[in-house]
Amino acid sequence: MWFKNLRAYRLTSPFDLSAEKLEQQLAEREFQPCSPAQPLSLGWVPALGDGTAALVHAVNGRYLLRLKREEKILPSTVVRELLDEKVEAIEAEQGRKVYRKERLTLKDEIVQDCLPRAFSRSNSTYAYIDTRSSWVFVDAATASRAEELLNLLRECIGSFPVVLPQVNSAPMATMSAWLVHQNLPADFTLGEECELREPGDEGGVVRCRGVDLLGEEVEAHLNAGKQVARLALQWEERLSLVIAEDLCLRRLKFSDELMKENEDLPEADQAARLDADFTLMSEAISALQERVMALFGGEAE
Repeated sequence: MWFKNLRAYRLTSPFDLSAEKLEQQLAEREFQPCSPAQPLSLGWVPALGDGTAALVHAVNGRYLLRLKREEKILPSTVVRELLDEKVEAIEAEQGRKVYRKERLTLKDEIVQDCLPRAFSRSNSTYAYIDTRSSWVFVDAATASRAEELLNLLRECIGSFPVVLPQVNSAPMATMSAWLVHQNLPADFTLGEECELREPGDEGGVVRCRGVDLLGEEVEAHLNAGKQVARLALQWEERLSLVIAEDLCLRRLKFSDELMKENEDLPEADQAARLDADFTLMSEAISALQERVMALFGGEAE
């Protein structure tokens, strides 16, 4: 349940649904496994795991949700090979050319025929709504997976207006200045990874890993006009992260000290342990998000 990535969205209006009402509305799209001919299934599952019943876990105005995604695995190479065999057979038997429109129809037929025999792959996406601060945090490395969760949430509750946060100081310019002037904020320390990018759509990209980010190699790229698009950081010895130009935080790793704060809870009481872990994690994330906004000049109006 500890988030590995963090995409933050700002609620543009107060979220006034109670946890009980939200639970009722999510229950209409509770997860159901894929049917034999269904390529993808999305639905809500218990937030704290299968041993609990609640789809919404509420603590201090924060609502934890979990979206389950089941997808049939049908390799494109297999479909292409079967399609080629089918087309060759038709052309040989009927003495005619199979054109694009018919190929697409044949492809759809092959996919539908193969789906019942395909293996399935499942994973979960966590998110929580902070009703007090009007933030939504999604544990997703890509925007498409985050939007998948947000879109299903909109379908369930009717309206869920969120926007990506905007800041007053450009993230790439700010992070570049940290390295050029060696003036990283006092509560952060540098990691050993960054991505440097030239301005423009066709600009070159340099990825550095396991190097001194204040060393001559990185300095030379910055002096040549590249800017920092991603940067590995450690925050207050509480967690490490890679922050990107879009303010998405990837590869979150909470410190052992933080994660061990609930070790005194009985192992048998799994629900209590998960509840306490969520409280710890959400407090850390909320504090981190406030700090990230401040790093880049505060949230723009």
